[in-house]
Amino acid sequence: MKMQATFGLESELWEKGFDLIAGIDEVGRGSWAGPVVAAAVVFPKFFKPTFKLFDSKILTAKEREKLFPQIREVARIGLGIIGVDSINRVGIGKATQKAFRAAIRALDIEPHYYLIDAFYIRGWKKSNQTALKGGDRICASIAAASIIAKVYRDTLMRELDQKYPGYNFAAHKGYGTASHQEAIRQLSFSPMHRKSFNLFPTLYPELLV
Repeated sequence: MKMQATFGLESELWEKGFDLIAGIDEVGRGSWAGPVVAAAVVFPKFFKPTFKLFDSKILTAKEREKLFPQIREVARIGLGIIGVDSINRVGIGKATQKAFRAAIRALDIEPHYYLIDAFYIRGWKKSNQTALKGGDRICASIAAASIIAKVYRDTLMRELDQKYPGYNFAAHKGYGTASHQEAIRQLSFSPMHRKSFNLFPTLYPELLV
């Protein structure tokens, strides 16, 4: 049975006077290709959903795409997209932090508190943020952010599949599947591949010459 994410944490914070609470998550951190995408989602205070929220990873694509407009209809949303050039230049850790900040800046309000899946936002005071390991499974705002980021990034990867045929980005979304590895061996890297990943020199040293 799927574990439903709840508004338990948000309710505690709302009771303490934090009216605007942003749930933040990213998608694509472990991908070999394509951007990293973060979403920030702010629901109304004491929001009572008419739909159920779950970690995007345990939902089907059809389920995520059904929830996407439902979330957008009731919540404020910000997206942060950091491309491959930036990832290759600064590394995925710093790129993820940039995506978090970009998603927050894209909101049309300034949150009072931040709930982030697994990571703190570096350089920001910790008194108004909480990093939750597995937050996308238990926290509704983070789960919503995971769904928004996933659907948006999957759309981008389908577009990249049309631009760079042969890599099958639409199917594996840039992750390191066997078919993706074989495509790299056959076609070498595309401009959308993250050559900064440490595994590439080990797997394909001849392609990095």
